Amino acid sequence: MAMSTAMPPLPRAMLIDMDDTILSAYGRPEIAWNTIAEEFADELAPLPPQQVAIAVLAFARNFWANAEAAWRMKLGEARRLTVRGGFAALAADGHRALSDDLADRLANRFTTYREEAIFVFPGAHDAIDAFKARGVKLALVTNGAADMQRAKVERFELAHRFDHIQIEGEHGFGKPEERAYLHAMEALGVTAKDTWMIGDNLEWEVVTPQRLGIYSIWIDVHGDGLPEGSAVKPDRIIRSLTELVPDQP
Repeated sequence: MAMSTAMPPLPRAMLIDMDDTILSAYGRPEIAWNTIAEEFADELAPLPPQQVAIAVLAFARNFWANAEAAWRMKLGEARRLTVRGGFAALAADGHRALSDDLADRLANRFTTYREEAIFVFPGAHDAIDAFKARGVKLALVTNGAADMQRAKVERFELAHRFDHIQIEGEHGFGKPEERAYLHAMEALGVTAKDTWMIGDNLEWEVVTPQRLGIYSIWIDVHGDGLPEGSAVKPDRIIRSLTELVPDQP
């Protein structure tokens, strides 16, 4: 007899991440960097665009793995720094020196490209509306700069869908600080046992919330699975918010 995979009933409250959970925003950076490098192929020659993209991406990944939270408020500046870093790594390997001006133009184009390419994941609006219709209290909890994140909240019609909007740059704290989750739950008038956290970052949306007793759902939109050797064990893994909508009204 098949085992039941019945989902727990919806909670009293959900804390939901925005970028790469509701919006396709910053996933798959290698595709974006390759696209931008191709646009600048003539100026990067004789270096192949793909080689430049690989160098920039490697520097960027190392930078963000060690970056202080304050850099999330200065995304444009951080990208200029990481492209210059990628260019410097190429020059150190004996390749042609590329100018800071070219690095800055490449970085600024990447920022514009990323903003233009953002879209709402199919079904995300409907799923959030379904949670709200079933009486679930909803908080949007997102890291990042106030102006940039607030612009996305308005552009993608999220404000009226949530009981509480919590943007790192507006509140002065963000994930994975414990108070980010505690403040959101306080705003909704709920406790950890009543709450689910949903998002794409294992540290921000699973590790810390679980420590606080929150049921933690990791969204893996590309179906890549947990990173090899990961010790993190989400309470549930989904590929879309639509999977959380109950079949019955």
